[in-house]
Amino acid sequence: MGSVDADAHVIESPLTWAHIAETDARHTPMVLNQTWGREVKGNEGRTATEYWMIDSRVRKRDSNIGTDTTVESREFHDAQARIDHMDELGIDIQVLYPSLFLRPAVRTAASELALIKAYNRWLASINKHAPERLRWVALPPLLSSPDVIRAELAEAQDHGACGIFMRGLEWDKAVGDPYFYPLYEIATELGLPICFHSGNGASTHHDLFIEDTSFTTFKLAVVGAFHSLIEKDIPGKFPDLRWGFVEVSAQWVPYVCHDLRYRLRRLGRRMPDNLLAENRMYVACEVTDDIPYILSYAGDGQIMLGTDYGHHDPSSEINAFTLIRERNDLTADQIERITNTNARALYGF
Repeated sequence: MGSVDADAHVIESPLTWAHIAETDARHTPMVLNQTWGREVKGNEGRTATEYWMIDSRVRKRDSNIGTDTTVESREFHDAQARIDHMDELGIDIQVLYPSLFLRPAVRTAASELALIKAYNRWLASINKHAPERLRWVALPPLLSSPDVIRAELAEAQDHGACGIFMRGLEWDKAVGDPYFYPLYEIATELGLPICFHSGNGASTHHDLFIEDTSFTTFKLAVVGAFHSLIEKDIPGKFPDLRWGFVEVSAQWVPYVCHDLRYRLRRLGRRMPDNLLAENRMYVACEVTDDIPYILSYAGDGQIMLGTDYGHHDPSSEINAFTLIRERNDLTADQIERITNTNARALYGF
């Protein structure tokens, strides 16, 4: 049985930055080790000790690591170790997302471009080990000109990229802002989907909730992005563009559909019979979701599955594909769509 893990991760390491151009060496991130001060616990309860320092911004490096994976596989020191683990888990293809870039990482356009080019080239080098099995979403340099963005994404696509990464908010802008229209045009040109992953690229919003809850910071930002795109009819403006929403569960889909039904009515617009299918939107579920209820709103063709491989947080379930195939509240056809077909449709396999 084929299977596509719609949400797996790489964990950035100094190996990532070996791909920084010599002319951009001044932007190379540093790893800082904490030797004194308040103890910070990671998601598995271990004390976090390592931090990235990038563009004068400090971010935790080792707080969301899943030790049900090896350092060799999650940091890709050994690509074969990753592929062997995929075989054990019954996964044919993993779509790789970043870890560091789920939150604001840089402050300037120059630093953004330098690090994104290095990251994308690192993922291109990973793809070479198994071009049909290790696919990835490319980072766009959003502060650069459309020509630079187009060139970077086209290069990434030539080396296995199957989507374009975005967070729920980017550079203190909502994703329905016309600022992003050139990106959506480029994505349409290249036939790549826009993939919103749990994350937040708006420093103001991110830092406001940094001591509060990651649910508000990361999850709700992406749910809000879905709502904003529909209410502003962005999919209607880019009718050939596909959209993915990853690592935010799918339990919110019925709520947002209910809310949009009344908002669209006030705007004089028709609520489609299948909101997601008509707007080419795909959502990654979690094995703990009430999937039959979600399918009654989303339809059988729009829900997919991810493991969150490499992380340890409420969305992580490394055995997700085994667990979903053991469910007795889904038909065989629905399971095949969720574990395989729907993700292939989003990512264009």
